[in-house]
Amino acid sequence: MKIRINGMTMNYVERGTPGGIPIVFVHGFPFNLETWEPQMRALPNHFRAIAYDIRGHGQSDVGDGQYSIEFFVDDLIALLDHLVIEKTVLCGLSMGGYIALRALERHANRFNGLVLCDTKSEPDGDEGKVKRAASLKAVKTNGVDQFAEGFAKAVFADSTFRDNPTLVEKVKSIIKANSPIGIGGTLLALACRTDTTSVLTKLAVPTLILCGEHDVLTTPKDAEFMHARIKGSSMHSIPNAAHLSNLENPTVFNEQLISFLKVIR
Repeated sequence: MKIRINGMTMNYVERGTPGGIPIVFVHGFPFNLETWEPQMRALPNHFRAIAYDIRGHGQSDVGDGQYSIEFFVDDLIALLDHLVIEKTVLCGLSMGGYIALRALERHANRFNGLVLCDTKSEPDGDEGKVKRAASLKAVKTNGVDQFAEGFAKAVFADSTFRDNPTLVEKVKSIIKANSPIGIGGTLLALACRTDTTSVLTKLAVPTLILCGEHDVLTTPKDAEFMHARIKGSSMHSIPNAAHLSNLENPTVFNEQLISFLKVIR
């Protein structure tokens, strides 16, 4: 489904019971809402599960490519308003986690649960900013297809390449379908994001932290860092998975997610 918000067209999908407990899934960079399909299918029907394409990704508008995490948060809140959702559980992976933490910092009253997957609270340091710039240059010089091939090597566990090559190719195709303008604009937004570490000690909603045991981009140490600061949070390592733990091991991921959601009212 497509709606007009904040001057752009956003694409989203919805499953479950319209009056059920809402949970909104926020995908990572540079993917789209399809990466949440295993979770959308697995949730019990009494939930209202929503996934959407972030601005510049999937079937949402690309626009001028001048993005920030603040714009992404604004879009999320506008989606909730459009769907008349007063409060929701928010589940974000990687960039989706960055958006989720900033959304909780700015609009704490709109959320009653948080799931942080393969993400962290700290912003890019100088080294990270330089890497983002190099990636942007590579996209502009060599195109999205070559960028997708390289990016896939960083997000999957070795076992996934061996045991699930179909998944690897699917994720590559998702990346390749994105616009270079959208990818470039998001790289700049990620490089300029704020530090949300200070919000961790202030979070007052049930929080689950999930991280692939082999994640080298947002590592288990990053997950432990957040877990130590979020009062009452729970944390679980997802075996045989790296940065895309919800896709690489959806069975364990979904078990942890559904178990956590049982405490949400």
